[in-house]
Amino acid sequence: MNTLSDLVNARIPQMQTWRRDLHQYAESGWLEFRTATLVAEELHRLGYQLQLGREVIDADARMGLPSAEVLAQQEARALQQGALPQWLPHFSGGFCGVVATLDTGRPGPVMGFRVDMDALDQTESAAADHLPTREGFASCNPGMMHACGHDGHTTIVLALAGVLMAMKHQLSGSIKLIFQPAEEGVRGAKAMVAAGVLDDVDLFTAIHLGTGVPPGEIVCGSDSFLATTKLDVRFTGVGAHAGGKPEEGRNALLAAAQATLALHTLPQHSGGVARVNVGVLQAGSGRNVVPDVALMKVETRGASNQVNGDIYQQALRVIAGAAAMYGVEHEITLMGGARSCTPSPAWVSFIHQQAEALGLFSSVIDSKQQAAGSEDATYMMERVQQRGSLAS
Repeated sequence: MNTLSDLVNARIPQMQTWRRDLHQYAESGWLEFRTATLVAEELHRLGYQLQLGREVIDADARMGLPSAEVLAQQEARALQQGALPQWLPHFSGGFCGVVATLDTGRPGPVMGFRVDMDALDQTESAAADHLPTREGFASCNPGMMHACGHDGHTTIVLALAGVLMAMKHQLSGSIKLIFQPAEEGVRGAKAMVAAGVLDDVDLFTAIHLGTGVPPGEIVCGSDSFLATTKLDVRFTGVGAHAGGKPEEGRNALLAAAQATLALHTLPQHSGGVARVNVGVLQAGSGRNVVPDVALMKVETRGASNQVNGDIYQQALRVIAGAAAMYGVEHEITLMGGARSCTPSPAWVSFIHQQAEALGLFSSVIDSKQQAAGSEDATYMMERVQQRGSLAS
């Protein structure tokens, strides 16, 4: 009988092939058409029960969705780049989620593993000393790059799927493998939660390659993720000639500038870390025109859901006040969000015990603080814990 190490080691060459392929054909959030079809094909081949697309993503809960034109363009490109046509219709329109279930036929808990599939909106380096460039698997899609390891995450759980199926006769209960779109910008998890994907999960683990974690070390739970809200703001004023009749205009740029400065003077919160940032401000069409439209991309973050909620409400008041000062309209669109959530201590302890028992890791760490970042798997953790179940 093959040991667990044998089953894993036998898959390493295929894992490298998968990972490099996914890296080369990187796809941004809600556009993971090619990736999702390849994932579905492999899981189908292994014999998993599949739920795809709209079955696992609530359309109304999606955030930060690209335009219909971009969705259509990227779906067509994915087909040209090897997306499997028999699976592609399931994901059309940006519903690029996959859930695969292994039912062992024996009573036991439902265990869920979640990974993300999307790339960052970055163009990969073409430098000769950059390993993907040197080895010929750098991203061929401009403005899309796997710089956060999601190609590795997808590969890991595809390999896990094969290992679990090979060990099915030794397992009990059910295992759900959750392949999430649009983690970057924290946009995708909430839509899978709204679709009920987590409603039967008793034991949940979200997987991420370690940043700043030495090779061979495993961290059993990441703590202190910041809750966050991402929003786009559009100010709409009235254009006018800046020299001839400026009094007829309503300056959207000044409203956005006032909002930007005011947002960055919001006071700190007594409840913990609080952050607000205006990352983008775009306005104007010419030096002699009173700008009639201004766009802002804003985020708030907080050490807890309460802190983030308070900062977000303050931000809304600042934005509305700036619009009123300059007599312009404003519209706010939610683009993403994540919760602050603490891993279940009992589940972290169990993972720690099992990791040590395997003897495969040089170091096993209970928890690592993630005080600077946000992660939308927290929506999934929160849903599982709300049901009285365990998550990490």
